[in-house]
Amino acid sequence: MLKKTGLVLMLSIILVSCGVSDQELKEMNLVKNVDLERYAGTWYEIARFPNSFEKGLVGVTATYTLRDNGKIGVLNQGYKNSLDGKLKKAKGFARVPDKSQPGRLKVYFFWPFGGDYLILELDQENYQYVLVGSPGKDYLWILSRTPQMDQDIYDMFVSKAQERGYDVSKIEKVPQVKD
Repeated sequence: MLKKTGLVLMLSIILVSCGVSDQELKEMNLVKNVDLERYAGTWYEIARFPNSFEKGLVGVTATYTLRDNGKIGVLNQGYKNSLDGKLKKAKGFARVPDKSQPGRLKVYFFWPFGGDYLILELDQENYQYVLVGSPGKDYLWILSRTPQMDQDIYDMFVSKAQERGYDVSKIEKVPQVKD
């Protein structure tokens, strides 16, 4: 129990941001239309920047569920060191702090500390792929509805991240289960 609490606390502390100005958000060119009902569900983590709260995790997924109170349930989980490893979970919630900026969510794993979750690119037609980052460009994730991603789409997301000033040399692919 102590390890799980430590994981959630560490995730929360790391995700805490000092706040981001409206001007900074405009410059990041976030996705302007997000249908949360379509966004809900399970996303596979295809690639990420290394971070301490996911160290050694593979087969990572993020599952979002809409709650009656308008918040979004968040369940992040992955396996330690191998796809046969111990399952690690972190539960939290998210909310859209400003309805005029639907591409920005605030995610909480340890109340009251929350981190900005910025939807930088999204397959608006089918909601199959998404590029998510943080204002300080310390965190980046490439997510897909399936465990594998077409190389051309992956390359396009890497390029889009680089255009936004993310250091794409830090991206690491995440082993996933096969279909």
